[in-house]
Amino acid sequence: MTTIDVEIEINANIDKVWDIVSDIDNEPKFWKGTKEVRNISKEAGIVKREVTIAFRDQKCLQEVKIQPKEKIEAIFTKGIIDGKKIISLTSNGEKTKLTTHWDIKLTGMMSMFTGMIKKHIKSGTEQAMQSIKEEIER
Repeated sequence: MTTIDVEIEINANIDKVWDIVSDIDNEPKFWKGTKEVRNISKEAGIVKREVTIAFRDQKCLQEVKIQPKEKIEAIFTKGIIDGKKIISLTSNGEKTKLTTHWDIKLTGMMSMFTGMIKKHIKSGTEQAMQSIKEEIER
């Protein structure tokens, strides 16, 4: 498994940040590595969905657990990626710290390339979080 951690401070209260990051259907707008999202089921704070990622248009299944105004945990349950991505929020008055933590590996024959994609995923995460910050601070 490889871990990636990226954080950014946003000049907005936690409610405003949560409104944007909790709209998980809108994920491809900010996360360029996510091409498409198709929900399979939603129940009690858990969304099961199929995600098409930019890497060779691979499809992955995810189980997304939503804890309002705290975190969103996307667990990859099937596909080329194994592991999870956790987006968490920490309030600091009128500012909010947004953190993304990845703990993933590629599956099957692709597992040997996990280290190579780490830089790419980190860069994509930094870009996504900067885009979220800019959208909120407008």
